[in-house]
Amino acid sequence: MNTILRKSILGIAGLAFTGGVFAGPVAAHAATPAHAGKPMAAVASVQGEQSTITLNEEQTANAKAIIAATKKAGMNERAAVISIATSLQESKLENLGHLGDRNDHDSLGLFQQRPSSGWGTPEQITDPEYSTLAFLKGLKQVDGWDKMPLTEAAQTVQVSAYPDAYAQWEKQATDIVAEHWSK
Repeated sequence: MNTILRKSILGIAGLAFTGGVFAGPVAAHAATPAHAGKPMAAVASVQGEQSTITLNEEQTANAKAIIAATKKAGMNERAAVISIATSLQESKLENLGHLGDRNDHDSLGLFQQRPSSGWGTPEQITDPEYSTLAFLKGLKQVDGWDKMPLTEAAQTVQVSAYPDAYAQWEKQATDIVAEHWSK
């Protein structure tokens, strides 16, 4: 499905995209990137300036839950890197409940998914395994997700108002996956 058609469908659905608001599980396919067909390692080259945070026990447990869910979905380390980078951007790997006035609409959980956009119930979205599997289901629907830059793959699923923000977490997400994938 091309970008114009996808945007039209999303517009018809009445979805307004502001910082961190998601469209829900994607059914769209991204355009083929210029580097398609070239083999890529499990980790693509990191783009742009990188951010990093020190993880506490809860954040580390959430990263491990994302890795476990990725394995359960039968997906590879690259999918885990994209998932963790996305969660680092959306919630800093914190499983966020309703934040009151600070909440972005009804966004919840590790990926700031919205019940009103079809991601699941609040209880489901705040379950790390469920929310990761929902994100990965969307990722699987993106043609060539494993060959495109992380930020493009994440953005196609999340539909954020800040599409380039995911890239800043690629190095840390890669390091987290490298540390915990085989454990």
